[in-house]
Amino acid sequence: MDTILCDELLEEVLRRLPPRSKFSSSSADVSLVSKRWFRLYRSSRSQLYVRISPDDCTPHSFTSFLSHFPNLVHLFITIDGGHATSNFSDQILLSVASSCPKLRSLRLDSQPVSVLPVLSLSTSCPLLSTLIICLSRPPSFHWLLLFHSLIYLFVRFASVPGEFKHVDDASKGNFDAELKLETLTLCGIQRSDFYGFDCLWKSCRNLKRLSLRGCEGIGDDTAVSSFVNSFKALQEVDLRNCGEAIVNEILSGLVESCTSLNSLIICGECSKEGLLQFITHSRCNLQKLDLRLPSDLEDNHLMAVVEKFKGLSSLRLDGCYLVTGEGLKTMALAMSSKLEELALINCEVEPELLATLGQRFRNLRKLDLSHNVMLVDNEFISMLALCNCLRELKVRGCEGLTNASVISMVKSCTQLESVDITKCPGIDAEAVELLVLKCLRLRKMCVEEGKLSDVSRLWASEKLIRVVV
Repeated sequence: MDTILCDELLEEVLRRLPPRSKFSSSSADVSLVSKRWFRLYRSSRSQLYVRISPDDCTPHSFTSFLSHFPNLVHLFITIDGGHATSNFSDQILLSVASSCPKLRSLRLDSQPVSVLPVLSLSTSCPLLSTLIICLSRPPSFHWLLLFHSLIYLFVRFASVPGEFKHVDDASKGNFDAELKLETLTLCGIQRSDFYGFDCLWKSCRNLKRLSLRGCEGIGDDTAVSSFVNSFKALQEVDLRNCGEAIVNEILSGLVESCTSLNSLIICGECSKEGLLQFITHSRCNLQKLDLRLPSDLEDNHLMAVVEKFKGLSSLRLDGCYLVTGEGLKTMALAMSSKLEELALINCEVEPELLATLGQRFRNLRKLDLSHNVMLVDNEFISMLALCNCLRELKVRGCEGLTNASVISMVKSCTQLESVDITKCPGIDAEAVELLVLKCLRLRKMCVEEGKLSDVSRLWASEKLIRVVV
C-alpha cells in the first residue's frame, strides 16, 4: 500500500487526519511508520507549536528545523528562559522570515524584538495577516506600512534595560497611509515615555476591534485627536486593567465619534460618572456588554443599561460587589426576553433572582453563574426547568450544588453542548458519569481529573467529548 500512494496523495491524507486528543492517538503517530511518512508528515503540516530554549537551540539549528515544514501557515513560538543573548529573539525571527514564505499568522512569545527582524517579515512573508509579538520601548510603527496583508496586530511593549526614552524620526513622522488593520491589541502603554503613536492612530481608519491591556495612556498628547478619529468604524472595544483616566477618555471618545460599537468589555477601573455618561449619551446599539468593575458598578448603572441598550443579546457581570440582589432582579424584569447570554459571576445571586431569571429569559443559550456561594440545588433546578434551550452552562466554584443539579441538567438541558462543574465538591464521579452517558449533545466538559471514572473516560473518547481538567 505504501508504494501505491504517491507523495502528493499521502500528504493530502496526512493533512486530513484529526488533531491530537486526550483520549486518542495523535496524527503525529503516523510519522513513526517510516522515514518517508515522517518526511511527508512534516511537509504536510500547516500549523506548528514550538517551545525552544537558548540553552539547547541555536538560530542555525532552528532554521534547519523549519526547513522541514515548507507549507507552514500558522506558527506559534515560545522562547523559554535560559542563557540567551540580547538578540536571540531577533535571530529566531530572522530564521522564521527566511524559512516560512507561506506564513499567514505568527505568534512569538519571547523577549522584546527589535524593528529590523520585523521588517524582514514584510518582504519574506507577504501573506502575513496576523502578528503577535513583544517590542521594546520606545515604540516605532513606520514598519507597518510594509505589511500589506496585516489585519490583526497584537503588540506587548516591554522596557529594555539601559534604553533611552526617545523615538526615531521615522516613527515621529506623520505618514499619510491607510493600514488594513482591523484588529489591534496593545499592552503596556505608559503615560510619560511613549511617543510616535500619532502616526499609528491616523492610519487606523479601518479599525473594527480595539483592545488595550495594562495601559496608562495612548501615547503622547499629540495623539489624542488622531486616536478619537480612529473610532469611527469601531465595532468592539476591550479595556482590561487600564488606568481610570484612559478608560474615561476612551468612553468619552466613543460617545463623541462612534455609532457602530456593538461590544464593550471593561475590566478593572472606571469612574462611576464616566461610565454613566457613556451609557446615557452613547449613540451605539450595544449587543454585548461585559463589565468587571468591583468598585465602580452600581444599581443605577444597570437601570441605565436597560433603558438605553434594549437590543442586548449578551450581558456579563463579574465581581460587581456594589450591585445588589434587588438591583439584579429589577434589571432582569426590565430587560428584553431576547437575551441569549447571561453571566453573573461572583454576584449576589439570591433564590428570588433565579426564579425571575428562569421566567424572564427562556431563550438563554449561555449561562454562567460561577463562584456564587448562595447558589443551591432547589432554586437552580427550578431555573433549569425553564431554561431548556441552554447550550453552555458554567457553575464553577458553586459549592452549594450537588448531584441533584447534574441530574436536572441531563433532564432539562437536552441541547447542552458545554458544561463547567469544576470546584463543586457536592458533585461526585457518579454524577459526572451520568452527564457523559446521558447528555447526548455534550462536546466539552470541565471537571477535576479525580472525578473521571474509567467509564467516563471511555465514553468521552467514543463520543468525542473534549474533557478539560
